[in-house]
Amino acid sequence: MTNDTWGQVREELIKRVGRNNYTTWIEPLRLSGLSNGVARFEVPTTFFGDWVSRNFSDHIRGQLSEAGATVDRVEFAVGSARKPAQPKAAAKAAAPVDGSAPKVATPRKASLGRAGQGEDIPGAQLESRFTFENFVVGKPNELAHAAARRVAEGGPVTFNPLFLYGGVGLGKTHLMNAIAHELQARRPELRVLYLSAEQFMYRFVQALRERQIMDFKELFRSVDVLMVDDVQFIAGKDSTQEEFFHTFNALVDQHKQIVISADRAPGEIKDLEDRIKSRLQCGLVVDLHPTDYELRLGILLAKVDHYRNQYRGLVMQPGVLEFLAHRITTNVRVLEGALMRLFAFASLVGRPIDLDLAQECLSDILRTSEKRLSIEEIQRKVAEHYNVRLSDIIGPKRLRTIARPRQVAMYLSKHLTSRSLPEIGRRFGGRDHTTIMHGVRKIEELMAADNQLADDVQLLKRLLQS
Repeated sequence: MTNDTWGQVREELIKRVGRNNYTTWIEPLRLSGLSNGVARFEVPTTFFGDWVSRNFSDHIRGQLSEAGATVDRVEFAVGSARKPAQPKAAAKAAAPVDGSAPKVATPRKASLGRAGQGEDIPGAQLESRFTFENFVVGKPNELAHAAARRVAEGGPVTFNPLFLYGGVGLGKTHLMNAIAHELQARRPELRVLYLSAEQFMYRFVQALRERQIMDFKELFRSVDVLMVDDVQFIAGKDSTQEEFFHTFNALVDQHKQIVISADRAPGEIKDLEDRIKSRLQCGLVVDLHPTDYELRLGILLAKVDHYRNQYRGLVMQPGVLEFLAHRITTNVRVLEGALMRLFAFASLVGRPIDLDLAQECLSDILRTSEKRLSIEEIQRKVAEHYNVRLSDIIGPKRLRTIARPRQVAMYLSKHLTSRSLPEIGRRFGGRDHTTIMHGVRKIEELMAADNQLADDVQLLKRLLQS
């Protein structure tokens, strides 16, 4: 068979496997010979050959046979096959519209790699303090913690991917780091790659520029556990999404574990491709709810001994931790920062830690907490009151049992915050401001005739303003 015949076969393969698959997997193949019913091809890497053999060898054999060649088997061997050309869409994504270099963080090396080989996998630096032992468990995060623990055991994959989502400071990154630490201790032979979605994009763009896309593919498809933080970052970046999709599928096909985190549920990430949303929803999706009073108090109690040891001799009066847990509800980072500031301030001025000192030292944080009731807190409180999921309050479902609580949350967001209608709409899954106006008016109308609804709204107001 001549190379001209192989050229005709490749034209047919474009129609069979699609342009993207053809460019990535078929175009780099180089026909080296055909004899005794065996078609032999050169490939860039062993991984590349294995992937093509599993996914496209039947297509290739079928088209060769249709072209008149006698082919019983297709073989692939590493040779001097050329790298695929840079896809136009990917090249476009690699360069910002203003022509400047991409503003992304350079990934650092993590001490995670295959034991005994002296090889580190370039990823994100793990935080030594983010372990399971330092994670305070409460009702809002107990399911996420249990799921993370199961993955960290390193046993057979039971749900793939594990998808953790929630707002800022609720513990997503802490759990991701804890899983990586635990796997490193339990199964040091595993190749665990933990990085942010931003770093994934950086490495992809770098591979495109240096024409090393096959090395990129081989690296990411050779890991045993892939962990990607803040996956919402790749939304709207077409070429990065394309590569992430193929990486995801390749690892799932090999029964490798994937752990993903984001600031919202997969279906609520705007500009994320539907096929990626669908894949992300195939595993276990877990919501880390905003902290409640008991969890915030537990976090403070877990931290306070550390600061007592650091600032020996300081006296903390009863009621201070309870005061902080009640008043600072934004997120765990703010809460922990307030406690650290309180101990440092008391040490500098030589005073015991009491309520007066706390109000003096933390006046700016307390004012912010009073002044800025968040829409997320309103949504959470309404979801708890009506016993519906927070994701349903934000999501697209139109069942009355969900639509009415959603409208109540819209009404309270309008009357208890200074946010504009378009901004409120964005916090409710990207809804138009006219939808928010309709929801507010509907509740106002119903409250005039429905005493139970009016009582519900007043009770929620008191809870949110207390």
